[in-house]
Amino acid sequence: MTDAAHSTDPAAAYAGAPHIASEILWVLRQVRVARSFGTNDTEQSREFWLRKAAVFDRIAIEEVAIYTPQVAAKAVETAEAAARRLVEYDATHNGLSLRGSDIVTGEDCRAYVRREYLDWNRTRLH
Repeated sequence: MTDAAHSTDPAAAYAGAPHIASEILWVLRQVRVARSFGTNDTEQSREFWLRKAAVFDRIAIEEVAIYTPQVAAKAVETAEAAARRLVEYDATHNGLSLRGSDIVTGEDCRAYVRREYLDWNRTRLH
């Protein structure tokens, strides 16, 4: 069995993750709850940003595997934007320093999401 942390398959980080549809519903519920309390997206938890970035990354991985680059481009762009939002959250709230970091491009941000999701999911399951 390949260790997901060392796999070249980007989807390996999501082994054992809930179905994409379940994660989309979870994200939407969090948005609805936050709005019902009058809070905005910037006040969401790290788990929200991580799971949102991960679900968009998973969708982009699937789109890239199935469609031409031009067709998959919007999914990749959306995944990169969501991943950057998690990186920004961690830089603001968790002391992540981007100075000298390998987190530069959109793909770097998506790789960061995969590492963080893998760690979060392992912790959550134990």
